[in-house]
Amino acid sequence: MTTDGVAKSATRNTTTSTGHNDTLRQVIVVVSAVLAIIGGFVGSGAAGGQAVQVASGGALAADATPIAPGGPAFSIWSVIYLGLVAYAIWQALPGQRTVERHRRLGYWVAASLLLNAAWILSVQFDLLPLSVPVIALLLVVLVRAFFITLATRPENLVDTVVTDGTVGLYLGWVCVATAANIAAVLADAGFRGFGLGLDTWGVVIIAIAGAVGVALALRGRGRIAPTLSLSWGLSWVAVARLSGDLESTPTAVAAIVAVIAVVVATIVLRLRERRSPELSARR
Repeated sequence: MTTDGVAKSATRNTTTSTGHNDTLRQVIVVVSAVLAIIGGFVGSGAAGGQAVQVASGGALAADATPIAPGGPAFSIWSVIYLGLVAYAIWQALPGQRTVERHRRLGYWVAASLLLNAAWILSVQFDLLPLSVPVIALLLVVLVRAFFITLATRPENLVDTVVTDGTVGLYLGWVCVATAANIAAVLADAGFRGFGLGLDTWGVVIIAIAGAVGVALALRGRGRIAPTLSLSWGLSWVAVARLSGDLESTPTAVAAIVAVIAVVVATIVLRLRERRSPELSARR
């Protein structure tokens, strides 16, 4: 075989291998989305099991800890699941098969879907301590996915909404859920907060969550989606602390202040980001 023949053969093999890997990635994302939907169905209690809020002895109920969101907060999962299904379909289209953005993002999204299903199962089977490393790993995976959306440009409005919007909403909510999950496990284990009151711990954790929200706004240059879901979760923490069985005015006020801080930071950064190209053009 000539040198040109070897080169052409190598090129064909590379193309075939890449195409096969792209198709495999697309299939894995779709299958992971299906498994996540099934897990969400089980977690809702519709399949005969317990809803997440009442599973594991009610450790994740709205009145279990000072930073537990009110029950309606979990309705955001319907939007997130819808976005994840939309992304699974979008990235599976023939025209998206070789898009570099999906090559870099697809497996991370698939991992998040499987971890989400694993988290639901850990709670459903009363393995509450196991839920903490699972949701922590989920958070890490989503942060990585978020960074990839920042580093790669969406090709159109559909990609912006389906990809960036879904990953952002998912990440913002999981930030709140992670804090609530850790607090629930500590409370269930009998942790008493080193003598500090529930109000103090509530304010401290909410302040951390608010700082994370501002950090996401900074890193995302004013991305709206993470702010929407994180603010949604913190708002329902405030509602639960003002009207639920476990009232805590200091925690509620801290949650409201955190929401305002995150929203204002996002708006300011987004306006600055929009002005930057204009200023550059004038110069």
